[in-house]
Amino acid sequence: MTHPTRPELVGTRGMVASTHWLASAAGMGALEAGGNAFDAAVTAGFVLQVVEPHLNGPGGEAPILFSRGGSGEVQVLCGQGVAPAAATAARYRDLGLELVPGTGLLAATVPGAWDAWLLLLRDHGTRTLREVLTPALEYARDGFPLISRVSATIGVVEQQMREHWPTSAAQWLPDGVVPAEGTRFRLPALAATWERLIAEAESAGGDREAQIDAGRRAWSHGFVAEAIEVFSRTAVRDDSGSDHAGLLTGADLAAWTATYEQPAVAELDGGWSLAKCGAWSQGPALLQTLQLLRGFDLAYVDGVPTAETVHLATECVKLAMADREAFYGDCGPDGAAGVPLGTLLSRDYADARRTLVGSEASLELRPGLDGVLPAFVTSGVRVEPAGEGTGEPTVGPLGRARGDTVHVDVVDAAGNMVSATPSGGWLQSSPTIPALGFCLGTRAQMFWLEDGLPSTLTPGRRPRTTLTPSMALRDGEPTLAFGTPGGDQQEQWQLSFWLAHTVGGLHLQDAIDAPAWHSTAFPSSFAPRGWTPGGLVVESRIGNPVIADLKERGHAVVDAGPWALGRLSAVSRDPATGLLRAGANPRGAQGYAVGR
Repeated sequence: MTHPTRPELVGTRGMVASTHWLASAAGMGALEAGGNAFDAAVTAGFVLQVVEPHLNGPGGEAPILFSRGGSGEVQVLCGQGVAPAAATAARYRDLGLELVPGTGLLAATVPGAWDAWLLLLRDHGTRTLREVLTPALEYARDGFPLISRVSATIGVVEQQMREHWPTSAAQWLPDGVVPAEGTRFRLPALAATWERLIAEAESAGGDREAQIDAGRRAWSHGFVAEAIEVFSRTAVRDDSGSDHAGLLTGADLAAWTATYEQPAVAELDGGWSLAKCGAWSQGPALLQTLQLLRGFDLAYVDGVPTAETVHLATECVKLAMADREAFYGDCGPDGAAGVPLGTLLSRDYADARRTLVGSEASLELRPGLDGVLPAFVTSGVRVEPAGEGTGEPTVGPLGRARGDTVHVDVVDAAGNMVSATPSGGWLQSSPTIPALGFCLGTRAQMFWLEDGLPSTLTPGRRPRTTLTPSMALRDGEPTLAFGTPGGDQQEQWQLSFWLAHTVGGLHLQDAIDAPAWHSTAFPSSFAPRGWTPGGLVVESRIGNPVIADLKERGHAVVDAGPWALGRLSAVSRDPATGLLRAGANPRGAQGYAVGR
C-alpha cells in the first residue's frame, strides 16, 4: 500500500467533506458560527452550485440522506423533481425521437434542489436563509476562482453556445472568449436571483421558518417559476440535432415539493446496515450487490483488492444493474408500487442469483424474476467509448454533453449526519435562462420512451436517477456517510470504498485512496445509452498481475491510469467515543475535508 495522500481527519466539533474545498470551508464556517450539520450541508450545497457549475446548479436536483443525532433513524429527503404534466412518451415519439435528448429543454424535470435544501434547513437547521445562502451569493456576486475543469467544459461546448445558445455564450464566454483557469469569475445574474429570493423571504417577517417557506414560494409560485415557463417556450437546439421547446410550466413547479421518505435498507455482516434512496434511484443496486457478495470470500493484500475480489464484485454488480434496468423506477404515487424491492433485497433472492456468478466474465444482461429489459437494450449493443465514465463531463456529437455531479457529507458533535449528492443544471446541459442566471437540468433523459416500463416517461413521475448518497449504521447507530459523483459508476466507486473499508480494514482516507474500478457492461443512464459487454475500467495501481488475471477471465479491461476513478468523500462518528472522522478524494485535486 502506498503512503496515503492525506491524513484521515479526526476531531470532536464537526467534519465537512465535499468535492470542492470552498464548499467544505463554507460548511465548516456554518458549524463554527454555531450552526449544526444541516446548516453546514445547506451552506456547502449552495456554494457547490457556484464553484462547480459544470457538475450541478440551481436548476438541478438534490437527493439527501440524513439522521438526527440520537435518533438511530435514517431518512431520505427527495429533491428529485418530476416530469412535466405535458411530458408523455407518445409526445416525444411523435417528434421522431427514440430517446429523450441528453441536452436542451425537452429533458428538463422540475428543479428540485432549492426546495430540498430549504426544507432541510427549515425542519432541521437553525440558521436563516440569508445566513446559509450568503457564502454562495458572495462568490456569485464578487467572483470565485475558476478551476481548470470548468474552463475546459466551457471550451468543449463553446461552439454550441455561440451557434445555438446565445444566452449561455453571454454568461460563460465573457468578452467573447473562454475564461482561463484561475480567472476570478462572476455570476451576477444568479447573485441577483438569490438576492431577490432572500428579499422575498424576509418580507414574511422575522420568523425563521416563515421566511424559509416564503423563499420556497417565491421559487415555485413566484418569479422563478414564471421565468422558467417563459424561457421553456423557446425552441433551442438539443443533441437530437433539431430545435425543440421545453414543456415545463409554472404549474409544474407549483405542484411539486420535496418529500420525506423511508430509505431502502439492507442488513449486512459485521453489525453493519446500509441505507440508500429508494428504487426511483439506483441506490438499491449497491444493496443488492452487497447481499450477493455475502456468499464469497473477499480479500485485500496491502490495501489492494485481489483479482478474485474485483472479479466477484464486478459480476455481482452486473446482476444488480440488470435488475436496475428491468425493475427500478418511480412506479405509482408512493414511488415504490410495482418495484418488487423487498424481494430484490432479500437474502433468498441473493442466494439464488449468486449461483449465476462464475469464474469468467459474463457478457449478457441477466435480470431475475423474469424481468423484461427495454427494447432499446435488447435490440443491439451500443458500445460506450472507453474514455467516458470517469467522473467528469464529456461532450460528444451534436453537442451532446454528459455532465456529472457533486457530493457533500457533514457530521457534527451532536451526531447529526447528512449525505447529499446534488447534480443537474450543468452549464453544458441547457441554455442559461438570462432572467435567472442558471439553466435547467436534463434528468429526464433517464426515462425510456417505450411504454409499460417502470422507468417509462410519464407525467409527474421521477426519472430513475443515478444519484445515490449513502449512510451506514453500525449496530443500529448511524455511523458513516459517504458518496461520490460519477453517474452510473457512483454505486461501483462506493462499492470500492466500502470493500476497502470493511474488508480491507482501511480507515476513511486510505479507503478513498485505494484503487477503484467499475464495469461498463450495462446500459448507461445518459444519452446515447451505450455499454460495453464485459467492459471493466480499472486504476492501474491495482497492479499488472491483477489486470492480467482479469483479462484472462474474459473482462475487457481498460486501464484508466493511476488516479482516475471517483471523487468520493466520507465522514463518520464513533458513538462510543464521540470522535468524528473525515476524508476526501485526492483525484482531481479539489475535493477536501475540513474539521476540528
